[in-house]
This record gives sequence, structure tokens and C-alpha cells, in this order.
Amino acid sequence: MSFFTDNAESVDMPRLTRPAPLREGVYEALLELIVTRVLKPGQHLVESDLATRLGISRQPVREALQRLSTEGWVDLRPAQGAFVHTPTEEEADQLLAVRSLLEAESARLAAANVTPEAIARLREICERGVAALHADEVDAVVAANAELHAVIVELAGNKVLAELAAQVDRRVRWYYTPVARQRGPESWTEHTALIDALAAHDGERAAQIMREHTEHTRRSYHQRPDREVT
Repeated sequence: MSFFTDNAESVDMPRLTRPAPLREGVYEALLELIVTRVLKPGQHLVESDLATRLGISRQPVREALQRLSTEGWVDLRPAQGAFVHTPTEEEADQLLAVRSLLEAESARLAAANVTPEAIARLREICERGVAALHADEVDAVVAANAELHAVIVELAGNKVLAELAAQVDRRVRWYYTPVARQRGPESWTEHTALIDALAAHDGERAAQIMREHTEHTRRSYHQRPDREVT
């Protein structure tokens, strides 16, 4: 089965330029396609098709798939090839639970460090997210959501916390994409309340709102319409 069987004509994969380290570029390109679900969970990844579409040889594609397999994004099956990993409900639940702990603490710490300029930046991101939601631009909604959470982690001023949050960021985006519409206005209403708590320098309130916010996302993921019940 070809990699492009399901959505061949709809995927516009840019040809990679050579100046950047090719191995890293291929890895980043494929990972982004997985995170944004252009490459869907369970989809067959054919080296030759990927190489042709990216305008490169098969070797860097093979190396990228090996790395993605090591990191849990791709499953390599003997005699079958490479497939986008299909996360289990338990995997998602564990990661989203860890995300809740990290981000609640980030919000608590950020409340002590936030400036009027940072609040203005957060409100602008929130406005962009709401506009994208109304325009039904899911990728833009997911990107705005990730940006807002990243700014809060940055404001926390804890490097170790930031490193840990960065490790789960892409998987959070992966899980959030299929529920972005479902969460809809509720999510951005929660963001507004969170920003208000930060602006008031109320760390405990900000942490509480973040815990509830991330818990709502976790529940939405498990209740998503496209979930396969076995």
C-alpha cells in the first residue's frame, strides 16, 4: 500500500533544500506531518514515496524513520514496513496527566513573573486562537494553543520545567488536534480566565484554572467522536 493511498493529492509536501543538515530536515518534516495528522495514525509510510515527494534519496528517509521509531512516533513492522504509530488511550492519558502537572506549576510560577507586556501578548494570542476557531482553521487553532501554553511555561522562569514541558509539547499537539473543534469556545474561555488570574498575580488561582483546563482536554480526547472503541 502506498503512503499516499488515502490523501495523495491533498498533501503538498515541500521539497527540502540542501543547505540545512538533510538528516535533521527530513526528520523534522516527517515529524511535523505526523504531529499535525497530515500523516494519520496507522498510515503506511513507504520510503520511496516519501523520498520522491521530498526530492531526496531514500537513505535520509530511512534514517529519519528509524529515529522516529526510537522516539515512538513510527512503528517498524518486520516484512511490512513503517507505519505512523497509533497511540493507545493509556499512552495519551499518561502523557496528558503529566502535562497537567507541569503546566499547573508553570502557571503558578508565571503569575509571580508576568508583566503587562506579557499579558498583552497572551491576550493577542488568545484573540488569534478565537479568530482561527471561528474560521474553522484547525491547524491555526492548535498552533495558537501551543504558543499560549509555551509563553506561560517561559514566564515560569524554571529551565528544568521548560525542558520537561518541551519534551511533551509535540505529543500534546498530536493529541489536541483531533479535539480542537470539540473543545471549541470552552477552551478559549478557559484561556481568558487563566490570563486574568495571571494578570492579577494570583498563582494559586492560575494553577487551579490550568489544572481544570488540562483535565477538560484530557477528557475530551477520550470522548472524541473518531475514537475507535474495541
